[in-house]
Amino acid sequence: MPSAAERRIFFALALAVIAADLVTKFAAEGVLLRTAAIPVIGEWIQLRLVYNPGAAFGLFLGAYSRWIFLSIAVVAVVALERMSAAARTGDLPRQLALGSVAGGAFGNLLDRIRSPRGVVDFIDIGIGDVRWPTFNVADMAVTCGALLLAWSLWQEDAALAAEQKRAASAAAARPREPS
Repeated sequence: MPSAAERRIFFALALAVIAADLVTKFAAEGVLLRTAAIPVIGEWIQLRLVYNPGAAFGLFLGAYSRWIFLSIAVVAVVALERMSAAARTGDLPRQLALGSVAGGAFGNLLDRIRSPRGVVDFIDIGIGDVRWPTFNVADMAVTCGALLLAWSLWQEDAALAAEQKRAASAAAARPREPS
């Protein structure tokens, strides 16, 4: 079970992601409603306002998409908090990963609650007609957090496998008593 300080890291990062996400989305709506796009680095990176009523990459499940994805986000945030509470003591990468994903999921959840138009996306990357789906700060936090969580889980599995190998070697090296 993680220490109180480790749990504070989870909550602090989640709140920081939510705050950054909200500020950037409000700024994007305030500025980008009046323009088609703002080039940041030529046409490669642009700021372009898009409302996504679906999930990642525009996945849409019909008229009830908003409520389906809202429900999934609530379940995900609760599950992530519980995973944080159950993490091993000293697993800082796990707390950072879970806080990042939880903050991002909650940021997009707030969009689904506040507007039937969907999640505010505004970062547009690509060349010409070859473009990545438009995304936001919450999406970046979820992606980076998921990658960090995968790495953390991989490290845990590698450590467990190494421990099992050491235990097996130690057992094989012990002299056997004659029967």
